[in-house]
Amino acid sequence: MEERTVTTARTAGFCFGVKRAVDKVYEQIEQGKTPIYTYGPIIHNEEVVGDLESKGVRVIHSEEELKQLKEGTIVLRSHGVSEHIYDLIRERGLKCVDATCPFVIKIHQIVKKAAENDDEIIIIGNEDHPEVRGIRGWCKKVTPMIVADLDEAEKIVISEGKKACLVSQTTFNYNYFKEIVEIIIKNCYNISVVNTICSATEERQTEARQIARQADTMIVIGGKTSSNTQKLYEICRKECKNCYYIQTVEDLYHSDLRNAKNVGITAGASTPNKIIEEVQKYVRREF
Repeated sequence: MEERTVTTARTAGFCFGVKRAVDKVYEQIEQGKTPIYTYGPIIHNEEVVGDLESKGVRVIHSEEELKQLKEGTIVLRSHGVSEHIYDLIRERGLKCVDATCPFVIKIHQIVKKAAENDDEIIIIGNEDHPEVRGIRGWCKKVTPMIVADLDEAEKIVISEGKKACLVSQTTFNYNYFKEIVEIIIKNCYNISVVNTICSATEERQTEARQIARQADTMIVIGGKTSSNTQKLYEICRKECKNCYYIQTVEDLYHSDLRNAKNVGITAGASTPNKIIEEVQKYVRREF
């Protein structure tokens, strides 16, 4: 029987920002800090969030919940938050552990400066994503324009005599970002474009595309609410017809992989190595 080839992306799994954020929470646990809260799930992975909850870490989901706290440590996740959340934490006398990804902090600084200059601001990304909501919160009195697709890009208009600053959600599809930017700069003048898609995202998407082109079966691992994993799946599905989007190895148990000869594996930035290794072992078993 022909041997099955399994290729796992070198870039699969935790990116720098996610690993840093998760490590910071576990550091607080090891130091015996209590109570510990994360502002939103620390990452989009139920396994990791569940383990932290078993160790006493609670997730708060809104400003209203934050306002109810009288003591404790708040860990800000890698997605970042609005500027006024920092103010609220200080006002409540809570300790803040900032695990915002440095790439995201850079975007906050860019839009804050643009807003201070009274420039218009364009954010390419999903308006419901926590990272984009956080970026909006650094635009001060300027109301940013959020663009998620080509149709929305066509509608962008910059006020006469105004400058505009364009940034992107760090996990946005790089090729699609370029298409959107091409439309916007064709219709608008005096615009400064800053590619804020993080290098790890670009590398992950490029490698996933290359592996999927060579595979007859592609497996993408990550949480269903993970934006960067969803983008990976979209990219891989275009290159490989037989593409699976799974959260854990259990999701493969009822899949028919008997005829898979060349399997590619990639994973989103919030997927622990343990889950990737379990999937690798499963697909390498005899068939």
